[in-house]
Amino acid sequence: MKRDVEKGKTLLVDGPASVSLISGEATILGAALRSGEKIVIREGKRVPFDVRKKASFDLMLGEGASVEETDESTIPQSWGNASKEILSHKKPITVVVMGDVDSGKTSFCAYLLNLALKKGWKIAIIDGDLGQSDIGPPSTIGFSHITAPVKDPFEIEAENAYFVGVTSPSGAVNRVLDGLTAMKTKALESGVEFLVINTDGWVNGEDATEYKLQLTTKMDPDIVVGIQQEEELAPILTTLKKTKVLKIDSSQAVRKRDREKRKILRELSYKKYLKGAKVQSFLLNWIKAERVQFGVGSPLTEGQMEKIRECLGTSPIYGEETPNAVFAVLRRNQWIGEEQMKGIEEVFGKRAKLIREGEEEGLLVGLQDEQENFLGIGILLGVDYKRRAMKVYTPVSKDVSTIIVGQVKLERNGKEIGLSPAFSVP
Repeated sequence: MKRDVEKGKTLLVDGPASVSLISGEATILGAALRSGEKIVIREGKRVPFDVRKKASFDLMLGEGASVEETDESTIPQSWGNASKEILSHKKPITVVVMGDVDSGKTSFCAYLLNLALKKGWKIAIIDGDLGQSDIGPPSTIGFSHITAPVKDPFEIEAENAYFVGVTSPSGAVNRVLDGLTAMKTKALESGVEFLVINTDGWVNGEDATEYKLQLTTKMDPDIVVGIQQEEELAPILTTLKKTKVLKIDSSQAVRKRDREKRKILRELSYKKYLKGAKVQSFLLNWIKAERVQFGVGSPLTEGQMEKIRECLGTSPIYGEETPNAVFAVLRRNQWIGEEQMKGIEEVFGKRAKLIREGEEEGLLVGLQDEQENFLGIGILLGVDYKRRAMKVYTPVSKDVSTIIVGQVKLERNGKEIGLSPAFSVP
């Protein structure tokens, strides 16, 4: 359908939808639209079209999509003021953006990058939002240089990423900080003059405050931007005495999404990064596996396997021993009691980790090359313990040196099943 919008107004479109500019002038988060350009809007996303000159749009709305007009720009004045101050800073500049879930962090990052791009700087972004990542698949920290106007960060291909393996930082703080540090190092080594670091929405509570303070210390930004609707960031921002802090408002265009909508967005991202996947087998004689017990120790001897059989009353199908633990795989229908576990630990004098065959099925994995560069993601379909091989559904086929196992479980179509810490190491 055709929609005419007067100058000075904003057209807000909630996906799934596509919008084409027929005539006139409009921008998205500071990026100008070309005549005839089509913008595809995913389900769960809202895009604001700021009309600079009376414009006509061609809209195609999917099920559940909506469209409305507002009488003014959805870019708060505080965004413009903050951006002006940031862009007047001496280069190189590192900016960390913080805010609650659905506060507009990603939109502000895009707006800021678009303004910096107009200055001709060498710019890049790091996406540290594990659960709602746009650059890189969910459960990763993505990095990319920006060379074209940003209308939807989801369209930006990750140049590199750090695989964390979970969609919330609360149980993986150290890994998130390690990933952010690794991506920042790569950005600075590439000569970036303007670096924007987007963060996750975990800001409430003492643990979240401590995490964000650690993050700021590690990233050592020139400026921290806090997007607030009330004073939810006060415990964090008031503690940052040595860092320049700019507080800005949340945009009225921000749409609150429920847990299901956020899950849908993650699943769309999994599908994007699993496109072209096929089943492949990786032998542990040729590659290494990380964050799992399997493949890191020495296979148990027949005598050691017999000891486990005596404790359990049944034989495991596979077992390994490391200096600190013993690892064994049981058949799918075998049950283990707490007393049996204690018995094994007493016999071996070390911690025991027992899993059932098949508990690894569906786990999200990250694949790296020899230089620890991110190659992509995959889904672990199973382990052949006798051949010491991992069967993975992934589009990555070349240069794989390491497979890192996460805790998110997926179906092949990218649908989330849940979390499982049984096979992977926390």
